Amino acid sequence: MALFSSENPHYKYNRKTLKYERIDNTYGYHIRRFLRVATLGILIGVGVFVLLITFIPSPAQKRLAEENDRINSQYQLLDRQLDEALRIMSIIQERDDNFYRVMLQADSIPTSIRTGNLSHTARYDQWDEMRTGTIVKQTSQKMDQLNKMLYTQSNSFDELVQLAKEREDRLQHLPAIQPVSNKDLKRTASGYGRRIDPIYKTIRFHKGMDFSAPTGTDIFATADGTITSIGWKQGYGYCIIIDHGYDYTTLYAHISKFKKGLRRGSKVSRGDVIAYVGNTGKSTGPHLHYEVRYKGVHQNPQNYYFLDLSPEEYDEMVRISSNSSQTFD
Repeated sequence: MALFSSENPHYKYNRKTLKYERIDNTYGYHIRRFLRVATLGILIGVGVFVLLITFIPSPAQKRLAEENDRINSQYQLLDRQLDEALRIMSIIQERDDNFYRVMLQADSIPTSIRTGNLSHTARYDQWDEMRTGTIVKQTSQKMDQLNKMLYTQSNSFDELVQLAKEREDRLQHLPAIQPVSNKDLKRTASGYGRRIDPIYKTIRFHKGMDFSAPTGTDIFATADGTITSIGWKQGYGYCIIIDHGYDYTTLYAHISKFKKGLRRGSKVSRGDVIAYVGNTGKSTGPHLHYEVRYKGVHQNPQNYYFLDLSPEEYDEMVRISSNSSQTFD
């Protein structure tokens, strides 16, 4: 069988002869015709393929789009959760600055240190090219800000815990009770300030507070500390000086005798008996002369009985000590 049949001849009109002339179906004719048809088919196929990939997503593309939507939803949820966490952290920081740090006498932490300035950091520029870059960038910034706030707050709490421990220790070393048992205030004799000297009868500044009591009455350490001086001191007679740390010292004078075993360097606690009332040195009768010094400066002892007296008792003690115009020493 012939590859190309001539049983169905083709004719073409010749304008010169005005006749239809037969065209033989040669091999070249059939090849050209095949190439035209094939080319047209290829072009149509390419067009359909382009349309399909442009407007109709593939299963893989559909799965990727669904995953992107889920990721975007998760980022939005995370973003809202971060907003809530940042809000709670702001409340904690406000309480930290306005309550805890005020109570412990610590400086507040500047906002610039707590949160930092992350908005102009170049590290977030990598997200700008992404379709979901805005939400990813915002979430990353908030996460870094939250981490910064948590780190700063953690350090703040560590500092506050240390300050609280120091404050507790400081309170234990702060003179806070009367040096003799005087709940009924009957032993309050003469207070701090200008008084008449009982011997020279002149006005002088009384640097402490006098408590009248029988010889041998217990004398208590008014705070934790270390004895730095124990023995005879001109004018004071037998006396004890205690260094309480934190720049506080107390002095106990006109003692009859010391508690057995105490010496320079001995540690004492608030309420410990350290000596006994006497009448040694420049004194006109059995009593205890008590002084409080802060950074070497004499303080009014009546301001250091807050663990021992109620407000009403304190007012009565001030009244009694103020009415006495003459000291015992």
